[in-house]
Amino acid sequence: MTSNVNFLAKAGLQTLIDNLVSLGYECIGPQVRDHAIVYDVITNIADLPVGIIDIQSPGQYRLEQTGDKNYFRWNNGPQAIKPLVFKPEEPIWSCQKSPDGNLRFEKNMISVKKRAVIGVRACDIAALFLQDKHFLHDHNKDEYYRDRRQELLLIAANCTKSAATCFCNSTGDGPRAHYGYDISLTELADGLLVHTLSEQGENVIKELELRTASQEELAEADSLINEAAEQQRSLPSHNLKDMLFSKLKDARWQQIAERCLSCGNCTSVCPTCFCHSENEKPAMNGEVSQHTRQWDSCFSQEHSYIHGITIRSETQYRYRQWLTHKFGSWHDQYGRCGCVGCGRCISWCPVGIDVTEELNAFANGA
Repeated sequence: MTSNVNFLAKAGLQTLIDNLVSLGYECIGPQVRDHAIVYDVITNIADLPVGIIDIQSPGQYRLEQTGDKNYFRWNNGPQAIKPLVFKPEEPIWSCQKSPDGNLRFEKNMISVKKRAVIGVRACDIAALFLQDKHFLHDHNKDEYYRDRRQELLLIAANCTKSAATCFCNSTGDGPRAHYGYDISLTELADGLLVHTLSEQGENVIKELELRTASQEELAEADSLINEAAEQQRSLPSHNLKDMLFSKLKDARWQQIAERCLSCGNCTSVCPTCFCHSENEKPAMNGEVSQHTRQWDSCFSQEHSYIHGITIRSETQYRYRQWLTHKFGSWHDQYGRCGCVGCGRCISWCPVGIDVTEELNAFANGA
Protein backbone atom coordinates (compact mmCIF):
# COMPACT_ATOMS: atom_id res chain seq x y z
CA MET A 1 0.00 0.00 0.00
CA THR A 2 1.13 3.53 -0.72
CA SER A 3 0.85 6.59 1.47
CA ASN A 4 0.97 8.86 -1.59
CA VAL A 5 -1.96 11.03 -2.57
CA ASN A 6 -2.86 10.73 -6.24
CA PHE A 7 -4.85 12.87 -8.64
CA LEU A 8 -7.77 11.52 -10.68
CA ALA A 9 -9.57 13.43 -13.42
CA LYS A 10 -13.31 13.57 -12.79
CA ALA A 11 -13.99 11.43 -15.85
CA GLY A 12 -12.13 8.66 -14.02
CA LEU A 13 -15.00 8.35 -11.55
CA GLN A 14 -16.80 6.15 -14.07
CA THR A 15 -13.78 3.85 -14.23
CA LEU A 16 -13.85 3.68 -10.44
CA ILE A 17 -17.48 2.55 -10.51
CA ASP A 18 -16.76 0.08 -13.30
CA ASN A 19 -13.83 -1.36 -11.33
CA LEU A 20 -16.02 -1.85 -8.28
CA VAL A 21 -18.66 -3.68 -10.30
CA SER A 22 -16.03 -5.87 -11.99
CA LEU A 23 -14.68 -6.83 -8.56
CA GLY A 24 -18.13 -8.05 -7.53
CA TYR A 25 -19.29 -5.06 -5.50
CA GLU A 26 -22.75 -3.61 -5.58
CA CYS A 27 -21.97 0.08 -5.87
CA ILE A 28 -23.95 2.37 -3.54
CA GLY A 29 -23.74 6.11 -4.00
CA PRO A 30 -25.48 9.43 -3.35
CA GLN A 31 -28.32 10.50 -5.58
CA VAL A 32 -31.27 12.87 -5.50
CA ARG A 33 -34.61 11.34 -4.62
CA ASP A 34 -37.72 13.05 -3.25
CA HIS A 35 -35.78 16.33 -2.96
CA ALA A 36 -33.07 14.85 -0.71
CA ILE A 37 -29.68 13.17 -1.01
CA VAL A 38 -30.01 9.43 -0.38
CA TYR A 39 -27.77 6.40 -0.90
CA ASP A 40 -28.82 3.73 -3.37
CA VAL A 41 -27.41 1.56 -6.15
CA ILE A 42 -25.56 3.44 -8.89
CA THR A 43 -23.99 2.25 -12.14
CA ASN A 44 -23.05 5.55 -13.78
CA ILE A 45 -21.63 8.89 -12.69
CA ALA A 46 -24.79 10.45 -14.13
CA ASP A 47 -26.58 8.98 -11.09
CA LEU A 48 -24.50 11.20 -8.76
CA PRO A 49 -25.81 14.62 -7.60
CA VAL A 50 -23.66 16.73 -9.94
CA GLY A 51 -23.91 20.46 -9.28
CA ILE A 52 -26.09 19.95 -6.20
CA ILE A 53 -25.59 21.59 -2.80
CA ASP A 54 -27.76 21.30 0.29
CA ILE A 55 -29.03 24.30 2.22
CA GLN A 56 -29.64 23.38 5.85
CA SER A 57 -30.67 25.25 8.98
CA PRO A 58 -32.71 24.35 12.09
CA GLY A 59 -35.86 22.65 10.82
CA GLN A 60 -34.92 23.28 7.19
CA TYR A 61 -33.43 21.17 4.39
CA ARG A 62 -33.48 21.83 0.66
CA LEU A 63 -31.35 21.17 -2.39
CA GLU A 64 -30.10 23.76 -4.84
CA GLN A 65 -28.62 23.40 -8.33
CA THR A 66 -25.43 25.41 -8.77
CA GLY A 67 -24.65 24.60 -12.38
CA ASP A 68 -21.09 23.54 -11.58
CA LYS A 69 -19.54 20.11 -12.20
CA ASN A 70 -18.97 19.06 -8.59
CA TYR A 71 -20.22 15.68 -7.42
CA PHE A 72 -19.63 15.96 -3.66
CA ARG A 73 -20.38 19.56 -2.61
CA TRP A 74 -23.42 18.48 -0.60
CA ASN A 75 -22.99 17.57 3.09
CA ASN A 76 -25.56 14.96 4.03
CA GLY A 77 -29.16 13.91 3.68
CA PRO A 78 -31.46 12.15 6.14
CA GLN A 79 -29.76 8.80 5.57
CA ALA A 80 -26.31 7.69 6.75
CA ILE A 81 -24.57 4.30 6.38
CA LYS A 82 -26.51 2.82 9.29
CA PRO A 83 -29.43 1.38 7.24
CA LEU A 84 -26.95 -0.69 5.21
CA VAL A 85 -25.77 -2.61 8.28
CA PHE A 86 -28.54 -2.12 10.87
CA LYS A 87 -31.78 -2.54 8.95
CA PRO A 88 -34.75 -0.34 9.93
CA GLU A 89 -36.80 -3.55 10.18
CA GLU A 90 -35.91 -7.19 9.67
CA PRO A 91 -37.13 -10.63 10.78
CA ILE A 92 -34.92 -12.41 13.32
CA TRP A 93 -36.71 -15.73 13.55
CA SER A 94 -40.07 -17.32 12.83
CA CYS A 95 -42.25 -19.86 14.56
CA GLN A 96 -44.50 -22.32 12.77
CA LYS A 97 -47.08 -24.72 14.22
CA SER A 98 -46.90 -28.24 12.85
CA PRO A 99 -50.00 -30.46 12.30
CA ASP A 100 -49.38 -32.27 15.60
CA GLY A 101 -49.46 -28.96 17.49
CA ASN A 102 -45.73 -28.65 18.15
CA LEU A 103 -43.88 -25.40 17.46
CA ARG A 104 -40.89 -25.22 15.16
CA PHE A 105 -38.54 -22.24 15.39
CA GLU A 106 -36.34 -21.17 12.50
CA LYS A 107 -33.63 -18.52 12.50
CA ASN A 108 -33.82 -15.99 9.68
CA MET A 109 -30.87 -16.38 7.34
CA ILE A 110 -29.67 -13.38 5.35
CA SER A 111 -27.87 -13.14 2.03
CA VAL A 112 -25.06 -10.60 2.17
CA LYS A 113 -23.65 -8.74 -0.82
CA LYS A 114 -20.26 -7.12 -1.19
CA ARG A 115 -21.07 -3.42 -1.17
CA ALA A 116 -18.96 -0.37 -1.91
CA VAL A 117 -20.30 2.97 -0.71
CA ILE A 118 -19.09 6.09 -2.53
CA GLY A 119 -19.23 9.54 -0.94
CA VAL A 120 -19.21 8.56 2.73
CA ARG A 121 -18.66 11.53 5.04
CA ALA A 122 -16.13 11.53 7.87
CA CYS A 123 -18.88 11.97 10.46
CA ASP A 124 -20.70 8.90 9.13
CA ILE A 125 -17.53 6.80 9.25
CA ALA A 126 -17.13 7.82 12.90
CA ALA A 127 -20.78 6.91 13.49
CA LEU A 128 -20.25 3.49 11.92
CA PHE A 129 -17.36 2.83 14.28
CA LEU A 130 -19.65 3.71 17.20
CA GLN A 131 -22.22 1.25 15.86
CA ASP A 132 -19.38 -1.30 15.75
CA LYS A 133 -18.74 -0.75 19.45
CA HIS A 134 -22.35 -1.60 20.19
CA PHE A 135 -23.11 -4.42 17.75
CA LEU A 136 -19.68 -6.06 17.69
CA HIS A 137 -19.10 -6.05 21.43
CA ASP A 138 -16.62 -8.76 22.56
CA HIS A 139 -18.91 -11.64 23.60
CA ASN A 140 -22.22 -10.45 22.21
CA LYS A 141 -21.75 -9.83 18.50
CA ASP A 142 -24.83 -9.23 16.39
CA GLU A 143 -24.32 -11.58 13.46
CA TYR A 144 -26.68 -9.73 11.12
CA TYR A 145 -24.73 -6.51 11.60
CA ARG A 146 -21.37 -8.36 11.55
CA ASP A 147 -22.03 -10.13 8.25
CA ARG A 148 -23.08 -6.92 6.48
CA ARG A 149 -20.30 -4.85 8.02
CA GLN A 150 -17.47 -7.13 6.95
CA GLU A 151 -18.57 -6.93 3.31
CA LEU A 152 -18.60 -3.12 3.27
CA LEU A 153 -15.98 -1.12 1.37
CA LEU A 154 -15.99 2.60 2.18
CA ILE A 155 -15.01 5.38 -0.21
CA ALA A 156 -14.94 8.61 1.77
CA ALA A 157 -15.52 12.08 0.36
CA ASN A 158 -13.89 14.77 2.46
CA CYS A 159 -16.12 17.80 2.99
CA THR A 160 -15.00 20.96 1.22
CA LYS A 161 -17.94 22.97 2.55
CA SER A 162 -20.09 22.68 5.64
CA ALA A 163 -23.82 23.03 6.09
CA ALA A 164 -24.98 25.60 8.63
CA THR A 165 -25.96 22.72 10.91
CA CYS A 166 -22.61 20.87 10.88
CA PHE A 167 -20.38 20.64 13.96
CA CYS A 168 -18.21 17.56 13.26
CA ASN A 169 -15.04 19.59 13.83
CA SER A 170 -16.21 20.19 17.39
CA THR A 171 -16.63 16.46 18.08
CA GLY A 172 -13.32 15.65 16.36
CA ASP A 173 -14.95 13.59 13.60
CA GLY A 174 -14.53 15.72 10.47
CA PRO A 175 -14.65 17.35 8.01
CA ARG A 176 -11.66 15.25 6.87
CA ALA A 177 -11.78 11.46 7.21
CA HIS A 178 -8.70 10.25 9.10
CA TYR A 179 -9.52 6.55 9.54
CA GLY A 180 -11.96 3.80 8.68
CA TYR A 181 -12.06 4.24 4.91
CA ASP A 182 -10.61 2.10 2.15
CA ILE A 183 -10.34 5.01 -0.30
CA SER A 184 -10.77 8.73 0.30
CA LEU A 185 -11.61 11.40 -2.27
CA THR A 186 -11.16 15.15 -2.00
CA GLU A 187 -12.87 17.02 -4.80
CA LEU A 188 -11.10 19.95 -6.45
CA ALA A 189 -12.34 22.05 -9.36
CA ASP A 190 -10.83 19.84 -12.05
CA GLY A 191 -10.38 16.47 -10.38
CA LEU A 192 -10.15 14.44 -7.19
CA LEU A 193 -7.34 13.61 -4.81
CA VAL A 194 -7.28 9.90 -4.06
CA HIS A 195 -5.80 8.19 -1.00
CA THR A 196 -6.04 4.57 0.14
CA LEU A 197 -5.85 2.96 3.58
CA SER A 198 -6.42 -0.69 2.75
CA GLU A 199 -5.34 -3.44 0.41
CA GLN A 200 -8.91 -3.63 -0.90
CA GLY A 201 -8.75 0.06 -1.72
CA GLU A 202 -5.45 -0.38 -3.54
CA ASN A 203 -6.95 -3.20 -5.57
CA VAL A 204 -9.87 -1.00 -6.64
CA ILE A 205 -7.76 1.95 -7.84
CA LYS A 206 -4.99 0.04 -9.61
CA GLU A 207 -6.71 0.36 -13.01
CA LEU A 208 -7.34 4.10 -12.66
CA GLU A 209 -5.35 6.68 -14.60
CA LEU A 210 -3.63 8.35 -11.65
CA ARG A 211 -0.70 10.66 -11.19
CA THR A 212 0.94 11.91 -8.03
CA ALA A 213 -0.87 14.99 -6.68
CA SER A 214 1.09 18.23 -6.83
CA GLN A 215 1.93 20.33 -3.78
CA GLU A 216 -0.45 23.01 -5.10
CA GLU A 217 -3.29 20.48 -5.30
CA LEU A 218 -2.59 19.22 -1.80
CA ALA A 219 -2.55 22.80 -0.49
CA GLU A 220 -5.83 23.56 -2.27
CA ALA A 221 -7.47 20.51 -0.69
CA ASP A 222 -6.21 21.45 2.78
CA SER A 223 -7.49 25.00 2.32
CA LEU A 224 -10.97 23.84 1.29
CA ILE A 225 -11.27 21.37 4.17
CA ASN A 226 -9.98 23.90 6.71
CA GLU A 227 -12.46 26.45 5.41
CA ALA A 228 -15.25 23.90 5.85
CA ALA A 229 -14.18 23.40 9.48
CA GLU A 230 -14.23 27.14 10.12
CA GLN A 231 -17.80 27.44 8.84
CA GLN A 232 -19.23 25.20 11.58
CA ARG A 233 -21.08 25.78 14.81
CA SER A 234 -19.57 24.31 17.97
CA LEU A 235 -20.15 22.47 21.22
CA PRO A 236 -19.00 23.80 24.61
CA SER A 237 -16.58 20.87 25.16
CA HIS A 238 -15.82 17.28 24.16
CA ASN A 239 -16.86 15.69 27.47
CA LEU A 240 -20.12 17.15 28.72
CA LYS A 241 -20.99 14.36 31.13
CA ASP A 242 -20.42 16.09 34.46
CA MET A 243 -22.08 19.29 33.34
CA LEU A 244 -25.19 17.52 32.02
CA PHE A 245 -25.66 15.32 35.07
CA SER A 246 -25.41 18.37 37.30
CA LYS A 247 -28.37 19.87 35.40
CA LEU A 248 -30.91 17.05 35.71
CA LYS A 249 -33.43 19.30 37.51
CA ASP A 250 -32.81 22.40 35.42
CA ALA A 251 -35.92 24.29 34.29
CA ARG A 252 -34.63 24.33 30.72
CA TRP A 253 -35.72 20.70 30.19
CA GLN A 254 -39.34 21.81 30.47
CA GLN A 255 -38.68 24.78 28.18
CA ILE A 256 -37.34 22.39 25.54
CA ALA A 257 -40.31 20.05 26.08
CA GLU A 258 -42.72 22.89 25.29
CA ARG A 259 -41.24 22.93 21.77
CA CYS A 260 -40.38 19.24 21.30
CA LEU A 261 -43.02 17.06 19.60
CA SER A 262 -41.54 13.73 20.81
CA CYS A 263 -41.73 12.70 17.15
CA GLY A 264 -38.42 10.83 17.17
CA ASN A 265 -37.14 12.46 13.96
CA CYS A 266 -33.82 13.23 15.62
CA THR A 267 -33.25 9.59 16.54
CA SER A 268 -34.42 8.33 13.14
CA VAL A 269 -31.85 10.39 11.24
CA CYS A 270 -29.10 10.02 13.85
CA PRO A 271 -26.30 7.80 12.49
CA THR A 272 -25.33 6.52 15.97
CA CYS A 273 -28.71 5.75 17.60
CA PHE A 274 -29.18 1.99 17.98
CA CYS A 275 -32.37 1.64 20.05
CA HIS A 276 -34.76 -0.96 18.69
CA SER A 277 -37.84 -2.90 19.69
CA GLU A 278 -38.64 -6.56 19.05
CA ASN A 279 -42.14 -7.44 17.95
CA GLU A 280 -44.23 -10.45 17.02
CA LYS A 281 -46.11 -10.51 13.72
CA PRO A 282 -48.55 -13.43 13.78
CA ALA A 283 -50.23 -14.57 10.58
CA MET A 284 -54.02 -14.32 10.42
CA ASN A 285 -54.37 -18.12 10.25
CA GLY A 286 -52.59 -18.58 13.59
CA GLU A 287 -50.10 -21.02 12.07
CA VAL A 288 -47.02 -18.81 11.74
CA SER A 289 -45.52 -15.93 13.69
CA GLN A 290 -42.50 -13.81 12.81
CA HIS A 291 -40.24 -12.15 15.37
CA THR A 292 -38.88 -8.85 14.00
CA ARG A 293 -36.42 -6.20 15.08
CA GLN A 294 -37.37 -2.60 14.30
CA TRP A 295 -35.78 0.78 14.94
CA ASP A 296 -37.22 2.45 18.00
CA SER A 297 -36.76 5.79 19.71
CA CYS A 298 -36.28 6.85 23.32
CA PHE A 299 -38.89 9.52 22.54
CA SER A 300 -41.69 6.95 22.24
CA GLN A 301 -43.80 6.19 25.28
CA GLU A 302 -43.39 2.43 24.82
CA HIS A 303 -39.60 2.69 24.98
CA SER A 304 -39.61 3.21 28.76
CA TYR A 305 -42.72 1.15 29.53
CA ILE A 306 -42.07 -1.48 32.21
CA HIS A 307 -44.93 -3.61 33.62
CA GLY A 308 -47.66 -0.99 33.76
CA ILE A 309 -45.38 2.01 34.32
CA THR A 310 -43.95 4.46 31.80
CA ILE A 311 -40.65 5.53 33.36
CA ARG A 312 -40.26 8.63 31.18
CA SER A 313 -43.88 9.70 30.90
CA GLU A 314 -43.21 13.33 29.91
CA THR A 315 -41.38 14.83 26.96
CA GLN A 316 -38.90 16.69 29.16
CA TYR A 317 -37.67 13.37 30.60
CA ARG A 318 -37.40 11.78 27.17
CA TYR A 319 -35.37 14.65 25.79
CA ARG A 320 -33.24 14.64 28.93
CA GLN A 321 -32.61 10.90 28.52
CA TRP A 322 -31.56 11.37 24.89
CA LEU A 323 -29.25 14.33 25.49
CA THR A 324 -27.59 13.05 28.69
CA HIS A 325 -27.02 9.62 27.16
CA LYS A 326 -25.73 10.88 23.82
CA PHE A 327 -23.37 13.50 25.26
CA GLY A 328 -22.81 12.12 28.76
CA SER A 329 -23.07 8.45 29.65
CA TRP A 330 -21.77 7.30 26.23
CA HIS A 331 -18.36 8.22 27.67
CA ASP A 332 -18.81 5.46 30.27
CA GLN A 333 -20.07 2.93 27.71
CA TYR A 334 -17.84 3.58 24.72
CA GLY A 335 -15.13 6.00 25.83
CA ARG A 336 -16.35 8.95 23.83
CA CYS A 337 -19.35 11.14 23.03
CA GLY A 338 -22.18 9.47 21.14
CA CYS A 339 -22.52 12.35 18.70
CA VAL A 340 -20.42 12.82 15.54
CA GLY A 341 -21.58 16.35 14.69
CA CYS A 342 -23.44 15.57 11.45
CA GLY A 343 -26.20 18.07 12.37
CA ARG A 344 -29.04 15.94 11.02
CA CYS A 345 -31.01 16.18 14.27
CA ILE A 346 -31.02 19.98 13.85
CA SER A 347 -32.08 20.06 10.20
CA TRP A 348 -34.71 17.34 10.46
CA CYS A 349 -36.34 18.51 13.70
CA PRO A 350 -39.77 19.81 12.64
CA VAL A 351 -39.56 22.68 15.15
CA GLY A 352 -35.86 23.39 14.68
CA ILE A 353 -34.49 22.48 18.12
CA ASP A 354 -30.73 23.00 17.91
CA VAL A 355 -28.75 20.58 20.07
CA THR A 356 -25.66 22.82 20.04
CA GLU A 357 -27.73 25.77 21.25
CA GLU A 358 -29.24 23.73 24.07
CA LEU A 359 -25.89 22.31 25.20
CA ASN A 360 -24.28 25.74 25.18
CA ALA A 361 -27.24 27.12 27.15
CA PHE A 362 -26.83 24.41 29.81
CA ALA A 363 -23.07 24.99 29.94
CA ASN A 364 -23.48 28.75 30.28
CA GLY A 365 -26.30 28.54 32.80
CA ALA A 366 -28.80 30.23 30.49
